[in-house]
Amino acid sequence: MSTQTAERFHSFAEFYPFYLQEHSNSTCRRLHYAGSLLVLAILAYALLSGQLAWLLALPFAGYGFAWVGHFVFEKNRPATFKYPLWSFIGDWVMLKDAFTGRIRF
Repeated sequence: MSTQTAERFHSFAEFYPFYLQEHSNSTCRRLHYAGSLLVLAILAYALLSGQLAWLLALPFAGYGFAWVGHFVFEKNRPATFKYPLWSFIGDWVMLKDAFTGRIRF
């Protein structure tokens, strides 16, 4: 592995400012929030109704909204392509930060 492709971030604390920078467009952020909330709704429905086939929709709901935000509004490549785990965590932290007022909704 070359140094060009080596991991750039050593912690989530280092990664999160980069993640927020990649989500500077408010429409992109709102699409992330919509996708995340839809994921929670689908998850609750699937578990409460026992219709677990709905769990297959989770990645489409979450990533579908997010990727539209990136490709159409943010005009960048989603960080999840290079940092899948930290980006997944970043989505939930960003949603929490929006609800708590730490970042603009």
